[in-house]
Amino acid sequence: MMNFNEKIVFRKFLSDNTYFFLLCAMSLSLIVWIIQAVNFLDFISEDGHSFDIYFYFTVLNFPKIFKNILPFIFFISLFYTISKYEENNELKIFWINGINKIKFTNVLIKYTLLFFILQIFLSSLLSPVLQTQARSYLKSSNMDFFPSLLQEKKFIDTVDRLTIFIEKKNSSGEFENIFLKDEMGSNKSQIIVAKKGFLKEINNTRKLLLLEGKFFNTDKNKTTVFNFSQTEFDLSNYVTKSITHPKVQELSTIFLLNCNYSFYIDKIKIRYYKYKNVNILCNEEYVKEINQELFDRLIKPIYLFLIAIISCFLLTKYKESHKYRLHKSYIFSFGIMLIIFSEMSVNYAGKSLSATIIFYTMPLVLIFLSYLNLRSKLIYKKK
Repeated sequence: MMNFNEKIVFRKFLSDNTYFFLLCAMSLSLIVWIIQAVNFLDFISEDGHSFDIYFYFTVLNFPKIFKNILPFIFFISLFYTISKYEENNELKIFWINGINKIKFTNVLIKYTLLFFILQIFLSSLLSPVLQTQARSYLKSSNMDFFPSLLQEKKFIDTVDRLTIFIEKKNSSGEFENIFLKDEMGSNKSQIIVAKKGFLKEINNTRKLLLLEGKFFNTDKNKTTVFNFSQTEFDLSNYVTKSITHPKVQELSTIFLLNCNYSFYIDKIKIRYYKYKNVNILCNEEYVKEINQELFDRLIKPIYLFLIAIISCFLLTKYKESHKYRLHKSYIFSFGIMLIIFSEMSVNYAGKSLSATIIFYTMPLVLIFLSYLNLRSKLIYKKK
């Protein structure tokens, strides 16, 4: 139990660190989000989606950005706050009030639990849900900006199985000398050539009205040709080439655990699962991806405790100590390398069952060893 004075000094330290964390995390997240939003402009300029789809898709990606930078900012905030308190002699307030460095470390580890829960919530629940929602917006997109994609003397293959070329487009939206190629299946295609055409919408369905042209229907080695004076080409049957099938990052954690359980416990090596009206094959290759994703969601946040312990190694030297700045540099470099290692571990966690076991248990082993090492140094220094 902490007395009143201890609660005050800890509350000040933890509030300062939390404020610095939130300030840096939100600032950096916004910068990354803006850069990513610029990259997503292809959804409009090349894939033909509306600004609404673009806006929703980019906004729903913000929690994913925030959870990805959280470990880095958490380490920076702890390193900065502890260093600042040491430089300003504010850590001495803790020691004067009878708080030893081991107790300080233990409180900091308990404080880390809040960020661990936040990271688990973001990576395991919120981010997959919002990623799925973002993908659903792409699926429901009706290609509102399709007219703007039709440019003069440029082959447009934005939509799947369809290529469009127009020679001229006037100010009234009318096209001249139009070429369309519809890939209808294996060894089967349809080519349409028309002198004029324009887009129109009938009952919320976008169609391309073509005038004075020819159909060239090819089925294997047989080709038929016939003329038309006017025809309508329904664009509602074609979808964007944007990826609309759910990625493993967008699947729920429960679904991933069920697939893993079926593969390893029930020994069902090949099985189809229904996920939001999409059939997903759970096999050996897919389980490898699942193990990587589960590591990212459930195991990587454990490294936050290790980051907190590494930051507490700053307590093993005073600012008056010899090579104090070099000591800080070592800890900072080691902390950054640890974050990089945790990110790289995601790629190796699912390579094989043995690799999965090793990388899943590694953070717990490192936390145990690091804490024992830190504790021994603090006790030795105290003596």
